[in-house]
Amino acid sequence: MKSCSPVDSAWSPEVSSLKITPEIILNMKREGRRVPALTAYDYSMARLLDECGIPLILVGDSLGMLVLGYPDTTSVTLADMEHHVKATARAKPKALLVADLPIGSYSDPESAVRSALRIVNAGAEAVKAEGGLSIIQQVKAIQQAGIPFMGHLGMLPQHIREEGRYRIKGRNEEERKALINDALALTEAGAFAIVLELVSPETAAEITSRVAVPTIGIGSGTQCDGQILVTQDLIGAFPWFTPKHISPRIQSAQEIQGAVRQWMEDLPGV
Repeated sequence: MKSCSPVDSAWSPEVSSLKITPEIILNMKREGRRVPALTAYDYSMARLLDECGIPLILVGDSLGMLVLGYPDTTSVTLADMEHHVKATARAKPKALLVADLPIGSYSDPESAVRSALRIVNAGAEAVKAEGGLSIIQQVKAIQQAGIPFMGHLGMLPQHIREEGRYRIKGRNEEERKALINDALALTEAGAFAIVLELVSPETAAEITSRVAVPTIGIGSGTQCDGQILVTQDLIGAFPWFTPKHISPRIQSAQEIQGAVRQWMEDLPGV
C-alpha cells in the first residue's frame, strides 16, 4: 500500500522518519514549522495517519461522541481511555501519541498522577488535560512524575454541561487576560504545547506570540503554530454533525454508504 506524502510546507520526509518526541514538537515552533495534529481512537486509523507523516496523534475523549455514542465527553471514563489508547498504541506510530485525561480523573495532584500513569502504561507518551491555573498543581505533579503534558485552553468540552453551549472564548478583555495568564502558567509549569479550542483569533494570535511553546488551534483562527482536527470531521465520516469551523476534505460517509448499497445490489439473488 502506498503511503501518504507528507505535506512539505508543514513537515518534511526527513523529520517524519524520526520517532517524534515532545522536544521535537516544541522545537517545531522554534524552527518555524507548523504542527499538524489529528485524532485517532483505534489501530487502523492511527496507522493510516502515521503513514501520512502526522507528527502528533491525539486519543481524544471526543471518542465519547465519535465511537461510544454519548452526547458529549462527560461520560467518558478512564477505563474507556485506557482501552482506546491500547488499541491506538498497537500501531506503534512514529507520531507522538498523546491522550486525554477524562473528566473527574485529575481533580487533585495525586489523582492526576495516578490517572496519567494509567494512560501512559496503556501506551500514551504524553497526556492532555483541560484548564490552566485551576489545574496548575496537577500539571506540575504530572511533570514531576516524568510524564510530558499538553495543555488545553479556551472552550473546555468537559465543562459543556456547566456552560450549556459551545462558544468562542477570549472575545472580551476579562477572558482575554485569563486565557493569556493560563497559557503563561502552563508554559512555566512545563507544558510542551497548548491546544486552543474556540478561542477568538485575535486572542489566539496574542497567546501564540507570547508563549514559547506551540499553540495548536481548533476553531481559533489561522495564527496558531499548528492545527488539530477530529479526523472524522476532516474526512466527513460523521455526517450527523459537522462543526461550523470544519470543511470536510472528502465525504467518506457517503462513499461508505454508496459502497454498501452497491454491494447489496450486486449480491446474487437479491
